[in-house]
Amino acid sequence: MVQTTSGYVDLAGRKLYYETAGEGDTLVLGHAGFVDSRMWDAQWDAFAQKYHVIRFDMLGYGTSDPATGPRSRRADLLQLLNHLHVTRAILLGCSLSGETMLDFALEHPAMVFALITVSSIPSGFQLQGDPPPYLFEMITAMQQKKLAYASELQIRLWVDGPLRQPEQIDPSVRRRAGEMNAIPVERDTWSIADLRPLDPLTPPAISRLDTLHIPTLITAGALDNPEILRAADVMVDAITGAEKYIFAASAHIPNMEQPGEFTQVVLRFLDKVALA
Repeated sequence: MVQTTSGYVDLAGRKLYYETAGEGDTLVLGHAGFVDSRMWDAQWDAFAQKYHVIRFDMLGYGTSDPATGPRSRRADLLQLLNHLHVTRAILLGCSLSGETMLDFALEHPAMVFALITVSSIPSGFQLQGDPPPYLFEMITAMQQKKLAYASELQIRLWVDGPLRQPEQIDPSVRRRAGEMNAIPVERDTWSIADLRPLDPLTPPAISRLDTLHIPTLITAGALDNPEILRAADVMVDAITGAEKYIFAASAHIPNMEQPGEFTQVVLRFLDKVALA
């Protein structure tokens, strides 16, 4: 077990929780928009053996304060990095955080050494086809304050994915994700903070991908929504030198479903980056 230090950064009166461990180049881990920084538990020690690792709970999630209005997640990330005196980092983000970190890399290119996205879409990406299963049912459950049911539908949407039933998933993964998800569901974090985010990147990332010139790894789960996989292809095609890796046996959170493989893929990519 590595020694972990925790703390808070003040964001205009709202406290954002973070943890740090290890030494070396800084690697920042951003969580998906339905869990929190505990999603990285299986990678924490391994990453901290080689890097100065930072993980944090976005406002409205985990141990951080609830969000009280729309957020600019990339502005919050900048304040966290400034608080920790980080001037350059590797960014690794899942889902909402992957989108945030891509936006951040475009806005602050000198601060980002390499980028890894997991199950993410670039800002401005236009979704096609039918909406994901359970989406409207989940929204209705939220509006009716059926929070436990809404949380279960979120787990079906993201952890199970469109191609599997709950009984096909490792129950410990579903349980841990559900425990994390209960917090933002109770706080209604998505509709308060992210439905209409503050100060979106303009122009959005989708029109600027070819301007990103850092080592980039795009990853996704083969059992996720097809639009996530299409977004991965769009990003790989547009970002010069970008690599892609698809996890065959997972949906939206491959680092929790296939933790060993995920850790190896990331460390192998970062080893190549360090040698370049």
